[in-house]
Amino acid sequence: MAKVAVFLDRDGVINQDTGYVSQVDDFHFIDGAIEALQLLKKKGYCLVVVTNQSGIARGYFTEDAFMQLTEWMDWSLADRDVDLDGIYYCPHHPEATVEAYRQQCDCRKPAPGMLLEAAKHLKLDMATSYLVGDKLSDLQAGKAAGVGHPMLVKSGQPLSEEAISQAEAIYDDLLAFAKAVPAISG
Repeated sequence: MAKVAVFLDRDGVINQDTGYVSQVDDFHFIDGAIEALQLLKKKGYCLVVVTNQSGIARGYFTEDAFMQLTEWMDWSLADRDVDLDGIYYCPHHPEATVEAYRQQCDCRKPAPGMLLEAAKHLKLDMATSYLVGDKLSDLQAGKAAGVGHPMLVKSGQPLSEEAISQAEAIYDDLLAFAKAVPAISG
């Protein structure tokens, strides 16, 4: 039987989006985010982070620095009984200053590549899965990948009218979503 996932954007959903977060000292979990992830795991969901990281392509930080921060985040969550089922990232940007990352790819949201890769590796039921993001490109990636439930959270950034129109629901934060989503039966 296919599993049901909650796909999560990182910056603005799990941690405060202060712009190109690449260092542990700059990474701050949003209040209630860890509790939300714990609750989603208890409710039976696979948790999959899908994050654009154009700061790598722009030369603001290296892929190694991103990986170090990601390992720290993963360990910090594991220490709090949250085991992420997958972490997928896109280091590309079509106007990258670092040539190795300059490309039009199928993984940079709004393209669905990261979600489709996760679906294949984790055997996910996309139609019953959720995507929680804070901007239009998140929702567009979810829709293109066949995710059945696109959700928005308020990150402090303005929500576009188009994003609002494509969201099934809008929540104040990840914890509000986690409390509202039903547990997986069976």
